[in-house]
Amino acid sequence: MRKIDKIIIHCSATPEDREVSVKTIRKWHLQRRFSDIGYHYVIQLDGKISNGRPIEKNGAHCSYNNIGSIGICYVGGMDKDMKKSKDTRTQAQKNSLIKLMHELIYKYNKDMTIHGHNEFANKACPSFNVQEEYANL
Repeated sequence: MRKIDKIIIHCSATPEDREVSVKTIRKWHLQRRFSDIGYHYVIQLDGKISNGRPIEKNGAHCSYNNIGSIGICYVGGMDKDMKKSKDTRTQAQKNSLIKLMHELIYKYNKDMTIHGHNEFANKACPSFNVQEEYANL
């Protein structure tokens, strides 16, 4: 098993209230010449946690930070008109995200750090302040 020391949170950069499947995200990533979906997990609007890339493999979700990280993507992150970033997480997504992060920290590394994609790239993703929200996780 690879050494994991951080979780990086992403959004799918899709309009609020529009579901996007893992299959669709995988298709987008394959079109970009990735070998598979770049994220390890995707959290659907209803809070369902879907598996993406196998956890044993490095992700393809954050340049220069894929080794040693787990990529989690929630569906959403943009307003309905796709004009600006927006924290569109449903309560179910928020609950599932916290549950999943607790499970991953417990399973892989109690000293794991949690980050937003925007900490490593000049992007709005994941459309909320991860450090502020999960400072006490």
